[in-house]
Amino acid sequence: MAMDPQTQSQRDIDQLVINTIRFLSVDQVERAKSGHPGMPLGASHIIYLIFDRFLKFNPKNPKWINRDRFILSAGHASAMLYSTLFMFGYDLTIEDLKEFRQLGSKTPGHPESWLTPGVEATTGPLGQGLGNGVGMALAEKFLSSHFNRKGYPVVDHYTYVLCSDGDLMEGISYEVAALAGHFKLNKLIVVWDNNHISIDGDTSLAWSEDVLKRFEALGWDVQHLEDGYDLEALEKALLMAKESDKPSFISVRTHIGYGSPLQDTPKVHGAPLGAENVIETKKRFGWPTQEFYVPKEALEYTRRHVQLGKEREEEWNSLFREYEREYPDLARELIDAFESRWSLDWLDKVPRFEEAMATRKASGKVLNVMADYIPTMIGGSADLSESNNTILVNYPDFEADTPTGRNIHYGVREHAMGAIMNGMAYHGGMLPYGGTFLIFSDYMRPPIRLAAMAGLQVIYVFTHDSIGLGEDGPTHQPVEQLPSLRLIPNLVVIRPADANEVRVAWKVAVERKEGPTAIILTRQSVPVIDRNTYASEENLVRGAYILYEPEGEPDLILMATGSEVHVALGAKDILEKRGIKVRVVNFPSIELFEMQGEDYKRSVLPPSVKRRVVVEAAKGDCWHKYVGEEGLVISMESFGKSAPGKVLFEHFGFTPEAVAEKIIKRWFS
Repeated sequence: MAMDPQTQSQRDIDQLVINTIRFLSVDQVERAKSGHPGMPLGASHIIYLIFDRFLKFNPKNPKWINRDRFILSAGHASAMLYSTLFMFGYDLTIEDLKEFRQLGSKTPGHPESWLTPGVEATTGPLGQGLGNGVGMALAEKFLSSHFNRKGYPVVDHYTYVLCSDGDLMEGISYEVAALAGHFKLNKLIVVWDNNHISIDGDTSLAWSEDVLKRFEALGWDVQHLEDGYDLEALEKALLMAKESDKPSFISVRTHIGYGSPLQDTPKVHGAPLGAENVIETKKRFGWPTQEFYVPKEALEYTRRHVQLGKEREEEWNSLFREYEREYPDLARELIDAFESRWSLDWLDKVPRFEEAMATRKASGKVLNVMADYIPTMIGGSADLSESNNTILVNYPDFEADTPTGRNIHYGVREHAMGAIMNGMAYHGGMLPYGGTFLIFSDYMRPPIRLAAMAGLQVIYVFTHDSIGLGEDGPTHQPVEQLPSLRLIPNLVVIRPADANEVRVAWKVAVERKEGPTAIILTRQSVPVIDRNTYASEENLVRGAYILYEPEGEPDLILMATGSEVHVALGAKDILEKRGIKVRVVNFPSIELFEMQGEDYKRSVLPPSVKRRVVVEAAKGDCWHKYVGEEGLVISMESFGKSAPGKVLFEHFGFTPEAVAEKIIKRWFS
């Protein structure tokens, strides 16, 4: 147990450690000549108190399943997080701190979850960390309800988030906080570093709402500490938060750049203090002026958490061994989930599709078979579940009173959905998926990008994928979204051509653990490809494959994706009647194709065949590398119009006749 914080010796050691974290952070920024010293000076006492008195963790095993999670949503204060992790025994050294913001270091400018031990989430864009925290708390609530049995709380932890004014100005904070309150995520505790300063000046320049009332209205327990440096009051507030049946929000009135000559000014937010100000600040705190000074007593005090963390994990391991004897199937399921060993037994249970259907409907059918075999797969939609076909019909909704439910209703909150899915993936043990219309992927682009950067296994179900959605018109018809998503490194985008390819697309998404996958699906019905005539749908895993091969050397290669594959097959029939030999290449995923060896890629697209055509009802920029200088890209180079989908395909030239005519005019007239 922690020492009584009211003793003088405890107060002394508290201040010693807090100042160590403060000035290690200041020295990192000063040495790098880049960074954010203001929040570390103003809020190091908050992160210290959470780590010392509240956080359950093992610094020598940062991925221990039942650890508490801490997220620095205000990722610009990364120096403060690194200093804290170093002090508490994580795998960081003073040399690592000295390499802050340098190439190849473990201490980058903003926290990177894959790089630095103890960093739970890749934060930087403000508000994302708060959303990730909601996702982690949601994961804890679901997994604890699913796995725990009487006397065996094998999943039982809190999620702490330290956020800034900027986090709370971003609209995503409102979206995710509304969901946290609605779901009563009582093991989520958010601490607000309420310092009243943003880059442009006082927050009153652009912000006059009552933040506390906002969170109260959203169903949170709310506390405010006007004297933000009263550690005893802060500790009591955190203890009260742990007892709440709601998520907790604690406002802590602090001062940016606390104790420095630049205190309470924007100048101390995002630039080094400068050598003179550093010395002056250290003198004000009675601190030695040498760089990276670490008092022996401070380090000895915080490093006791190495042994404490080891003991906590050993205690949990003992509990889990008993749980394993009592509930072997559940124990095995839990370990499999946290090691992302997702079952593929469902593949043989998905029925063979014989009739034309929208690929979104096929996806829904596949999902509902998968659900029985992947018990911690959980998903939802941004208020479009009926349209996206993301509902698991045999399972209840996830709600405060049904925490084992597997259908999440995010409401019209795409941005929140993306960040919360990331949080579930960061937490571990979950396979999250989420749906919306492809056009609205724009609303969730920041978390998609971060999922790709952090290598998170999340799955996006993007339906209504082209002008084929019809009458809703150009505001809802995606044109630039497909190529835009393809620009994101480590995001695999798959656009299946028919219902049977959808099953294979889901197989790829489940097997792919090193990053997110976006499955792009039609609103309109598309035919099922006759695989007795054409190549197997299993070839989708290679990204592009020869769907149809003529006898002899082809005169041209006709590539297409999604619903336009059927257009290409129709155009092939017309061209063959003219004696033109056409190889049809189904190209569902550029990313998967680029992962193939050069020999395979050249076999699909041999350099000897110069006449190449791509057909896709989206902006065509990404295809020019595949058709070459002599090739033809038949694409959408304008926004759509409001009309039935079939009419629009005719209007914009996505019919077999129109495609064949363009090819003939280009090369064979």
